[in-house]
Amino acid sequence: MSFNILKKSPVFIWIFAIEIFLFAFIITGFLPRETALVLAVILVIYVLTTSLENAVILFVISIPLFLALPITKTFDNFNTWRIMSAIIFLKWIWPKIFNLKISIFKFKNPDFKLPLLLLLFFSILSIIPATDKILAIKRIIYFANLSLIGFVIFDLARNKYFSNRLIKNISVPVVTVVIIAVIQVISTYFIDIYQFMRIWGEGIQCRQFGNEWCTIVVELGNTWFAYYGEQLSLRVFSLFPDSHSFPQFILLGLPAIFALALSKFKIVDFENLKKMFRTRTRLIIIFAPLIFLTTILSGTRGIWAGSIGVLFFIPIVLIKLRRKNAAKGRKNLFKYLVTYMILFFMLFSVAYPIFVSPQFLLSKGNFNLFGSRIRSIIDFGETSNSQRIEIWKQSFISIKNKPFFGVGIGNFPLILKQDLFLARAGSSAHNLYLHIAAEMGIPALMAGIWFLIFLLNKIFSNFLKEKDQISIVYNGGLLLTVPWILIYSLTDVAIFDERAFLFLVIAIGLILAPSPIKLTGDTEN
Repeated sequence: MSFNILKKSPVFIWIFAIEIFLFAFIITGFLPRETALVLAVILVIYVLTTSLENAVILFVISIPLFLALPITKTFDNFNTWRIMSAIIFLKWIWPKIFNLKISIFKFKNPDFKLPLLLLLFFSILSIIPATDKILAIKRIIYFANLSLIGFVIFDLARNKYFSNRLIKNISVPVVTVVIIAVIQVISTYFIDIYQFMRIWGEGIQCRQFGNEWCTIVVELGNTWFAYYGEQLSLRVFSLFPDSHSFPQFILLGLPAIFALALSKFKIVDFENLKKMFRTRTRLIIIFAPLIFLTTILSGTRGIWAGSIGVLFFIPIVLIKLRRKNAAKGRKNLFKYLVTYMILFFMLFSVAYPIFVSPQFLLSKGNFNLFGSRIRSIIDFGETSNSQRIEIWKQSFISIKNKPFFGVGIGNFPLILKQDLFLARAGSSAHNLYLHIAAEMGIPALMAGIWFLIFLLNKIFSNFLKEKDQISIVYNGGLLLTVPWILIYSLTDVAIFDERAFLFLVIAIGLILAPSPIKLTGDTEN
């Protein structure tokens, strides 16, 4: 298989440019939603006719741009990514079926495959007790559809040239959504709350995700604002449906920003920590503080609290590096990346004046709004915290009553005596681990934790053993951001959002990829 893909493929660039153009004109209303069907056809034709590698790269950089397809008036939320991921998967697996070369399914070493198969097994078993079995089956199909791209990346990433190219291109969607986030913040100083809701709630989000979601965010509720009496501040969400999935997406993409920014370094440069601080990185590093700032401005307190958890995880990594007699360069690189956590906490001082500033043309008499939100993290009497605690209690009761198979995947709202429709609106255990146990049973939770422990160990192993600079830095960054996401998941299940979950699956595919074959092609592509 040849990986000598052109550094600047004209067709690839034109297709992506057309996608950006049509996306922008569709979500702003200059083109009708039906144009998304035309865009989907263009993308499908390109995926079918280009190389598998280019198809995967296009899929990854397009994740924030995928639109729901208005197939009918009552069925307009079927997203383009579902079709794209299925076609790419079939394009990958079809020739392998006849050659019997589907290495991922060979069971010589159970490693990560066993917990994943167990998780799938228990999710299927949970259909039995599910009140709405159709909804449970749809939920399994949803996660299967999300996971397809991971199988392809797992196989292709054994070629280091492709994996390096993919890691670098992960920065594209991250930069895209961060730029939109900055524009979103700036817009709050020129329009009022009603104009904002018309633009985003009744406009952009409807065209992105369909009318059903539009109804939910406008009529049932959203996570776009922080309220304190009559005062409110924007909780940045960019092109995402909520302010919880957005920060997870950009944090999962941050290691790619690090890898690209430090790509001018040589591995030998990691031996001198002082030299690393004195050496200028690539300009794209400016997006690291922007990622941190917009993460803070998302107002997601679980993410803020998760950063504290990372501080406790860092010494564990440093101890393991010492016990494994890791090379000095690896220790220095990790210490270098850790310094960016200091930057994250410093940026709260920048976020403060933004939070207390007069957004939506409203003055704010109380400058303690931002501080109040920070203090509310440990205020168990605060409304959202008390509601979350009550949901946890109900989840524990449900797990106690149905410990083996749960209430059925996708059927969580029944635990809270809610309509199953609210699963779409975010009805959950507000804790990833409780949610899995409540829906699929304790055995499913144990399988999930088994896999996550393996994943963290594999990231650490990759950081020690990888030979090329891009992969080393990428895995070093993941040692900070993956634990951050997992700690945050103690307070929410937003990782299940399709865009955040796709990014997680892509990272997992790169992390778990088999030992690389010899590098071919221009690794700077």
